[in-house]
Amino acid sequence: MSNTSERVVVLGASHKPERYSNQAIRLLREHGHEVIPVHPKLEEAEGIPVANSLDVIEGSIDTLTMYIGAERSSQIAESILKLQPGRVIFNPGSENPELETHLKLANIPFEHACTLVLLRTGQF
Repeated sequence: MSNTSERVVVLGASHKPERYSNQAIRLLREHGHEVIPVHPKLEEAEGIPVANSLDVIEGSIDTLTMYIGAERSSQIAESILKLQPGRVIFNPGSENPELETHLKLANIPFEHACTLVLLRTGQF
């Protein structure tokens, strides 16, 4: 586990414990990271206030971890680019070649990985 705490946005947050995005929120917090869950309709997840869009987030973001499908992420691609995260993690099922092209052009690194696996194996 790294000693540096990151600000991590969980896009597609869920309040349902069985969902991977919810498990990511819990595991990120266990590893000492500041978590910003994002979901258009939720008020809170795991006791953390939920941002209803990326546009309301202020300050720098180290990692944006994606738990939404390509169709939804394409609709908010502009907001993702405006956020300028240090990196984007495309979790399984969230891959989006169109968005990846935009990220490349904006020099925002991205990877296809599972946030849960990265955290559990010390690679986050």
